[in-house]
Amino acid sequence: MSDASRTDGAGSRLARNLALYTLARLAMVVVLTAVIIGVAGLVKVEVPLIVAALFALLIAMPLSMMLLKSLRTKVNQDIAVVDAKRRADKEQLRSRLRGDDA
Repeated sequence: MSDASRTDGAGSRLARNLALYTLARLAMVVVLTAVIIGVAGLVKVEVPLIVAALFALLIAMPLSMMLLKSLRTKVNQDIAVVDAKRRADKEQLRSRLRGDDA
């Protein structure tokens, strides 16, 4: 893939992949919260929703690092492409302001 085709649409790809990653992590927290509440109900223990959600959040953090690795890698690659384009644009602007660019 050429540099031009990678940078074209990199921002929209980043937004899409970041939204998917965020939704996947939120879904993981919701599912884990439901599992915690379900298991607590099976053993006849009452667990407040906020406590279950906090435990789910703590469990989801390392779990998402393993289960969502490929999506996180895509987000990181898109960030690198967008950042490189931003740096190149910034340098081009500085060059034009100095009068180096014809």
